[in-house]
Amino acid sequence: MNGFHEFADAALPWILLGLLLALFLASAVSREKGEEKKDDYSSEGMSLGMCFGAAIATSLHFNIGIGMMMGMLLGLILGMAKEKKRETK
Repeated sequence: MNGFHEFADAALPWILLGLLLALFLASAVSREKGEEKKDDYSSEGMSLGMCFGAAIATSLHFNIGIGMMMGMLLGLILGMAKEKKRETK
């Protein structure tokens, strides 16, 4: 079981970084195709996710970098799912 923990500590940050990069590139490609840019809560979700990920990683005593990246990824996914409503005056 110790070998799995060493593997997870070494590989998980790179896997999460790859997922974040894939999400950013997918959203950039969809904007370049001429689709209208929708306003969403992705930046707010990433910020809150990073804070909660750091807090949870600290409380559960595992690598804070992995916790921050996992929180950021989850926050980005949740933030992209919710669209902002435009106010008209």
